Amino acid sequence: MSLSDLRPVPTDQLIFRLPQKFENVADERRHRQERLTAALRLFGRFGFEEGVAGHITARDPEHLDHFWVNPFGMSFKHVKVSDLILVNHRGEVVDGRYHVNQAAFAIHAMVHQARPDAVAAAHSHSVYGKALSSLGQTLEPLTQDACAFYEDHALFDDYTGVVLDTEEGRRIAQALGSHKAVILRNHGLLTVGESVDAAAWWFITMERSAQAQLAAKAAGQVVPISHENAKLTHGQIGNDLVGWINFQPLYDQIVTAEPDLLD
Repeated sequence: MSLSDLRPVPTDQLIFRLPQKFENVADERRHRQERLTAALRLFGRFGFEEGVAGHITARDPEHLDHFWVNPFGMSFKHVKVSDLILVNHRGEVVDGRYHVNQAAFAIHAMVHQARPDAVAAAHSHSVYGKALSSLGQTLEPLTQDACAFYEDHALFDDYTGVVLDTEEGRRIAQALGSHKAVILRNHGLLTVGESVDAAAWWFITMERSAQAQLAAKAAGQVVPISHENAKLTHGQIGNDLVGWINFQPLYDQIVTAEPDLLD
């Protein structure tokens, strides 16, 4: 075949993945469990663990006031689908073999209650998220990636110890508001999404954006993106579909490298 013979491939013949549609609850539940476990493994791979701290939750598609979450005390790097636990609105484990992290319940139960649109929420004590939170600062529009959070994240400007009380979780949910993320002062990052994929991606890219901001400001005088261009860029990359799309290569990587997570 010569180059002169080449013709554009029709767009409808090109592969482009979009979020799946489900015909029954069981398939959707399994899908969320697999994505949740993959996200936990990725958090482990990226070094977001700090002992037993950190959790990602996925709302059950049938029992909407219940959520699936990683077991208390199990490494992100070891979690399998069969290890996940289902927790009800009272913090009781109704499916699974392990205890629930009480901080996970106190925070996530209130976030899921306040945000019925949020299928998933992610929180961990990642290094750069902790560092940025200790400054009591939010992300600035210093890079294209950071613009995904422009005027779309908040600061919970308080710290009162480990979150074990649902009232504190309610205050965090109030600070989050309608945004995709909140920085918990002296604590870390929390993100939400309409899918597990989006919530996990927002956390990953927010952590990296925090790292970039801290490095840039340590190096010298920063040049921020203008308000108009930051808003434009947020409109291009800041929606949950884009978050879902960005997570897909990471999902492929972790499932290929660690297929046992699906057990």
